[in-house]
Amino acid sequence: MSSGKLLGIDHGLQRIGLAVCDETRLIARELTIIYRKSKQEDFEQINQLAMQERVVGIIVGIPSDSDAPPGVYTQADKVRRWVMHLREATHLPIMLWDETLSSQDAADLARQKKRKPTDPIDDLAARLILQSYLDAVRDGLAEAL
Repeated sequence: MSSGKLLGIDHGLQRIGLAVCDETRLIARELTIIYRKSKQEDFEQINQLAMQERVVGIIVGIPSDSDAPPGVYTQADKVRRWVMHLREATHLPIMLWDETLSSQDAADLARQKKRKPTDPIDDLAARLILQSYLDAVRDGLAEAL
């Protein structure tokens, strides 16, 4: 599958940033931020937005844990576990995508967009994660979902 909208997700402990791309998969844009309540409520919101946007797949940002000592439970492990539960709650295919530097890049983008320093940037991080994936697929560096 190489066309149809994708949903980008920046998973956080307090918030979940969401972004979506156009049907041709050229441009990602920020969609919204979900303030975490419970997995069930969060997944219901994600599925509802996915249905409204008519997305055909989900890209979830995952932090690199290559520097972590063996046996240490990392943020990447938390994301993998959360995605395992999300897979049970949705029929959409899900792919994990490296989110390295997305938070710093999102902070830079927030300044360009003149957002307040205290405003959350999770939606911008999701946009950058999704755009990174789209660019990699277009450049032949990643397989299309």
